[in-house]
Amino acid sequence: MQATLEDFLRALRAVDLRISPAEAIDAHRAAAAVGYGDREMFRDALCVTLAKSADDVDRFETCFDTFFSRSEFTGATADDSGHGDDATDEPTSNGAPSLTQMLLQGDAAGLALAMEASAARARAGEIQLNAQRSLITRRILDGMGLREVEARIGQLRDSADAGDAALAERLADQRRALFVEAGRFVERQARLHTAETARRLRESLLARQALTAVKPHDFRAMEALVRRMARRLASKYARKVRHARRGRLDVRKTVARAMPHGGIPFDIVWKSQTVHKPKIAVLCDVSRSVAAAAQFLLLFLYSLNEVVERLDAYAFSDRAVCVNDLLKDETVDDAITLIIDRVGFRPTDYGVALADFEDLQGARLDRRTTVIVLGDGRSNFADPRFDLMRRINEQSRAVIWLNPEPETYWGQGDSRMDAYQRFCTVAKTCNTLNQLERIIEDVLRTYLPR
Repeated sequence: MQATLEDFLRALRAVDLRISPAEAIDAHRAAAAVGYGDREMFRDALCVTLAKSADDVDRFETCFDTFFSRSEFTGATADDSGHGDDATDEPTSNGAPSLTQMLLQGDAAGLALAMEASAARARAGEIQLNAQRSLITRRILDGMGLREVEARIGQLRDSADAGDAALAERLADQRRALFVEAGRFVERQARLHTAETARRLRESLLARQALTAVKPHDFRAMEALVRRMARRLASKYARKVRHARRGRLDVRKTVARAMPHGGIPFDIVWKSQTVHKPKIAVLCDVSRSVAAAAQFLLLFLYSLNEVVERLDAYAFSDRAVCVNDLLKDETVDDAITLIIDRVGFRPTDYGVALADFEDLQGARLDRRTTVIVLGDGRSNFADPRFDLMRRINEQSRAVIWLNPEPETYWGQGDSRMDAYQRFCTVAKTCNTLNQLERIIEDVLRTYLPR
């Protein structure tokens, strides 16, 4: 039963229920405590152990009902022709009845157990694509002994005895019913396990989708992907920061403290090291051409609460305004809508926006602050205020400019990106979630101790 529980935990992970190794151990302990005899108690014990939200509970219950569903073999009925005893095979070498015997005797329980055992050998629980269903179904049936059944049907049909012919048709009907039951079994496995593969494929495609061309019906999936990426980065770099706080061995102090103990270093002294979380100031262009990219950047950054010490967010088309209050008091979805309504879709003026940014944020810029600018650098031929960009660069730790346009467009038409680039630590094309994740990870990595 332990292997079955481990398969169930894998099925839960496949439906995007996060289960840590510690929680998996707790699930095994809960199962051992309540036992497997009472289905309701068993389900509730695992649910309390593994589900952490209402959404988790819904996913758990759906997965539990599917995984532990055991339907009766509807085609398994005993033979009443009077020829069943004469036609059945001898038991197999291990003493168990053969598949032919179970079919003719209508042994539904035996057929169910045989199918599950064969499915385990065929690794049906590892199905990843719906296209594999026919292949796995045949493997399961062959593992149960279907080829022997088919050979037996052929022998009975070749017989001149009318009773054998009727028995052959009876066995053929049971064979067809067995195919239906195996198909249902594999379909249940596919529902449990192929959803994860389909989700990963969809996320892989969305992660490469241009942020400026996301279709409205993909927004929810994109937002879920952004949050998942942010959680992954937060988990990764939060662990590194905690480990870094241990510091490096202070040999001098360790040796000094060991002197009273004959030089044996009972007390290990670590060099103290202050590890600072990133401070980030974001300036987002929310004009029509880049508004979609801006909302995903803001969502990404605000999902990094565990890693970022302070995040100041500003949005602009012509004038820049601080939007911290909206992102603090509203849900992220509502906040982004309000930001677009407040300053979005106006003619872009980078010079005015940079002046507003310096007035609002300039006093808080220091060598621990990374400034991230998201925009295409197109200022409608207005004064670009390169002097302000130079000052921002000098006051901050780094300036990262994310431009949704390819570099071949920089400097074309009203774009001044080629000139702004001189005042940036990094200036890169960023128009997919994959690019955004890599750049944000690079920023976080610079704050770790060397």
